[in-house]
Amino acid sequence: MKQFAGLVTGFSRLLDRIAGFCMVAIMLLVVANIVMRAVFNHPILGAYEHVGFLTAAMIAFALAHCALQDGHIAVGFVVDRFPARVQSMVDTILNVIALGFWSLSAWFVLQYANSMKTSGVVSPSAQVPVYPFVYLVAFGLAALCLVFAVRLVESAKKVAAGVTLKKGYPVAGTGVESIKKAAVSK
Repeated sequence: MKQFAGLVTGFSRLLDRIAGFCMVAIMLLVVANIVMRAVFNHPILGAYEHVGFLTAAMIAFALAHCALQDGHIAVGFVVDRFPARVQSMVDTILNVIALGFWSLSAWFVLQYANSMKTSGVVSPSAQVPVYPFVYLVAFGLAALCLVFAVRLVESAKKVAAGVTLKKGYPVAGTGVESIKKAAVSK
């Protein structure tokens, strides 16, 4: 499991770097479009569409790393008052729900990309096929599912370990800490 967690960590870091390159490409495209419009009175055809495509890819690729770093908003002021064992159970339930939701989302986005490919949908100005970017979003969601799968296993281990201990204290360390340790030990 540690090897798998290390692979997920490395993969999410790679996707995050690609998301960073997408951000740089967006900035360069916007600046180039402004310069082309101001100096040569000829903007880049479909710049608005390309920025939208790159933004979709950037967000999709950054999701897994953000989840790995606990960068998403979490409201825990109620759960934090529960005993550690109950917190582990709640964490496990939430990871099951998150994994199920994002798995279904990835599946339906993949189906949507297939239908766009079949129907030949292209962007209005530049006539660029849209489906490859929708596939990239589905891929990013699948990577997010991998992070939630690792977290689910880690939280389930904490619940199982908490049940066998005498005083009900779960094993120390969250899923993210275990993922980080696995990546460092690799």
